[in-house]
Amino acid sequence: MNIKKVLIANRGEIALRIISTCKKLGVKTVAVYSDADALSMHVHEADEAVGIGGVTPRESYLVIEKILDAAKKTGADAVHPGYGFLAENAGFAEQVLQAGLIFIGPSPKAIATLGDKTAARALAEQADVPFAPGSTGAVSSLDEVRTIAAEIGYPVLLKAAAGGGGKGMRVVHDESELETGLASAQGEALTAFNDDRVFIEKFIVNPRHIEIQVVADTHGNVIVFPERECSVQRRHQKVVEESPSTAVSAELRAKMGEASRRLMQASEYHNAATVEFLLDVDGSFYFMEVNTRLQVEHPVTEMVTGVDLVEQQLLVADGQALKLTQADVEPNGHAIECRICVEDVYNDFFPATGTVTYLDLPKEDYIRNESALESGYESSLHYDSMVAKLVVYGSDREQCIERTIDALDRYHLHGLKTTVPFCRFTVDHAAFRSGDYSTKFVGEHWKSTVMESDALAGLVLATKAKSVLDENRKPEFPEPAKWNN
Repeated sequence: MNIKKVLIANRGEIALRIISTCKKLGVKTVAVYSDADALSMHVHEADEAVGIGGVTPRESYLVIEKILDAAKKTGADAVHPGYGFLAENAGFAEQVLQAGLIFIGPSPKAIATLGDKTAARALAEQADVPFAPGSTGAVSSLDEVRTIAAEIGYPVLLKAAAGGGGKGMRVVHDESELETGLASAQGEALTAFNDDRVFIEKFIVNPRHIEIQVVADTHGNVIVFPERECSVQRRHQKVVEESPSTAVSAELRAKMGEASRRLMQASEYHNAATVEFLLDVDGSFYFMEVNTRLQVEHPVTEMVTGVDLVEQQLLVADGQALKLTQADVEPNGHAIECRICVEDVYNDFFPATGTVTYLDLPKEDYIRNESALESGYESSLHYDSMVAKLVVYGSDREQCIERTIDALDRYHLHGLKTTVPFCRFTVDHAAFRSGDYSTKFVGEHWKSTVMESDALAGLVLATKAKSVLDENRKPEFPEPAKWNN
């Protein structure tokens, strides 16, 4: 390995995840931290740490000059962006390269092309990758939107060209909503991305959200991994993911994989990427976007293939050819990931704050706790609400579901309102168990009457758990995320 020291331009559980693999490979690590994160786990787990000041992301993790200065001070020769913050910023990748450092990710050109949804759709068309009917590029006027909507039929979806995370998206059910919907999508896109371009596509009424993990090296090799099912979402953001999907046959997996491969080759992509699709009830699939980074839900793919994706990222960035073959990544068993977010699930998943007062997480060979939590951890509205991930493996889907439910029941986290009750509800729900669910799962099944009864049951369990705690017992903290070969 030519890479000797990696600066991790991120925080929390993903920083710990990267540190874990670097340790395994004998690569030194540098953490950066804001004033709010001075006592965070990733700071003391890294070999070195550099304070970059500030509290909000705009004052710290999003300041490129501070990141590059920390790399220079510590002699780091590579930068891993993790996900979020600067991970999909082509300008950041370019400046990393200009500073003589290795960027552990794709080229700035690939990030720019695939990060712009209209450019990505044009490339998908060139590579013969199916996408939903609509405009290939951004629309320029209400009249153009009205014409396209009439051609493809309502409902339609207006989406920010530079968007992500559900921002700048509006569903329009008929022509009377079109003008307001366009203005709202453009306004939100401008606020979130400083770019008000939007495009229009046919709204798929009852889809599954399926994504394909890809790793490509600089020697022309492209490995396509088994799909991930990411349909359980709130506000267009994922909460529970699994692999493989119950809706994807071996034949369909091969088709989606080949479409993903063509897109990667057309974009001259290298490193890890995720190609996201909507799967219609008739088996048709439509390209949505490419995430030019490691995904939050990458552990479920690691669990069913035995491949350390962060290690593959490092090897590709190091200039090495992939040693994996397509046959090496056939799915084996089943995995489910539950995102542990600090949110009030009984109040429309509203972001919450708090301090961890007690922590005792389930520990088994088939469980991965991707977590930066410890006693005294303070959740802040300045950062993403996700603070941990519970990832569970089973020899088949039924065993995996039962193990996940058991793990959630033993997930003792006090002081924060989290998505644990919702995840427990989801994995045990008849629709999820049957495998017959879609991106409408929350709207169809997370009802107020269910929420109220679930909240009461949760309160009883929490009270019972608290009553049996030994006040003198020191809480057991999870180790940083590790990949066990």
